[in-house]
Amino acid sequence: MSNLSNTPSVRPLDQPAVSARVLWTAAGVGSLLLLLAYLVAFDQGAVSQGGMYLHELLHDGRHLLGVPCH
Repeated sequence: MSNLSNTPSVRPLDQPAVSARVLWTAAGVGSLLLLLAYLVAFDQGAVSQGGMYLHELLHDGRHLLGVPCH
């Protein structure tokens, strides 16, 4: 039988392991990366209303990643 009086007591953390600022920054960066992935992989001129400018700008990146666009 173990002696519970010699075990260290568990105390709650005084501060969270990750700050709210780090979480918001990570969420913002993640959102921007998802938007960039959408623009490179799936946009076929829907975002750029002035024509296919964005599509042509990201065309080589699309082929580099193996995403078909034709």
